[in-house]
Amino acid sequence: MSVEKVLAISGKPGLYELTIQTRSGFIAVSLVDGKKITVGLRSNVSLLSEISIYTQTGEVKLFEIFGRIARKESNGPAISHKASDPELVAYFSEIVPDYDEDRVYVSDIKKVFSWYNIMQQANMVAVFNGPLQTSSVFEEAEVVEEVVAEEKPKKATKAKAKKEEE
Repeated sequence: MSVEKVLAISGKPGLYELTIQTRSGFIAVSLVDGKKITVGLRSNVSLLSEISIYTQTGEVKLFEIFGRIARKESNGPAISHKASDPELVAYFSEIVPDYDEDRVYVSDIKKVFSWYNIMQQANMVAVFNGPLQTSSVFEEAEVVEEVVAEEKPKKATKAKAKKEEE
């Protein structure tokens, strides 16, 4: 399982892993129960690798926050997202001491802990303790297209060939 293919789908609880792309969308597998679902192109989908949390000095990637939680908990589960709001805010303040309190809501903090615990149960948090590879699957596809485009020899058109003969 690749952490770069982990998705949050609006209107669906939990997290999903992108498995197969289809013409009308894609198929994702739930990290909670392993069930496959079909997701249409019109669904609001977010890659966790692209999500950041606002801080006083900028933004911090969600996977970096997961790494901080994993180091604090020794890859174990974090506080439950169902804990009281003051407990969640205090714990989150330990992890990200300079988070922007005006733009990061308690509901966002609950999602962070809920998503971390889902990934921890799926044995995916050990990745966050080491150096993170955040190259996107889409970036790799673009590089392949560029290499292929450079390798193809250009064909001379008929008009060009006639001009060269004259």
